[in-house]
Amino acid sequence: MDSMDRAIINSLQDGFPVCERPFLQVAAALGVSEAELIARIEALLAAGTLSRFGPLFQIERMGGAFSLCAIQVPERDYDRVAAIVNSWPEVAHNYARDHVYNMWFVLATERPEQIEQVIERIEQATGHVVLNLPKQREYFVGLNLHV
Repeated sequence: MDSMDRAIINSLQDGFPVCERPFLQVAAALGVSEAELIARIEALLAAGTLSRFGPLFQIERMGGAFSLCAIQVPERDYDRVAAIVNSWPEVAHNYARDHVYNMWFVLATERPEQIEQVIERIEQATGHVVLNLPKQREYFVGLNLHV
C-alpha cells in the first residue's frame, strides 16, 4: 500500500459524495484520474486490504435491527453449519474465530422481532445453539493512515 492508497482510504472514510459521478469528484480532490481511483479501490478489495466498499446504514433508524451472533461448532461440522448459516439472506457476514465460539456472524433484519425468528430457524437447521449478542451502544471507530 503506497501513500495514494492510504490517502484514498482516509478520504473515503470521511464520506462519499452523492452526485452523478462521485468517483470523479473524489479522484479530482486526490489528484488522480477517475479510472485510477476505481482501479486502486478494486485492487485494495482484491488484495483483501479492504474487506468491503459500500455504505454503512444505521438500520435502527429505518426500523430494522442488527445483531452479532456466535455458535460453538465442532471443526468436523464447521463447513456444513457455515453453509446453512450463510444461506439465510439476513446473514450479513460470517467469520471463523479462534475461540470456543468459533463462528461469528451478523444478522440484519427489517424488523427487530425478526432477529429471534431467524436465530430459531438457524438453530433448528444446524442443531447448534446461537448466542445472540444484540448491540447495546454504537461506537464509531475511525482509521487514519498517515500519508
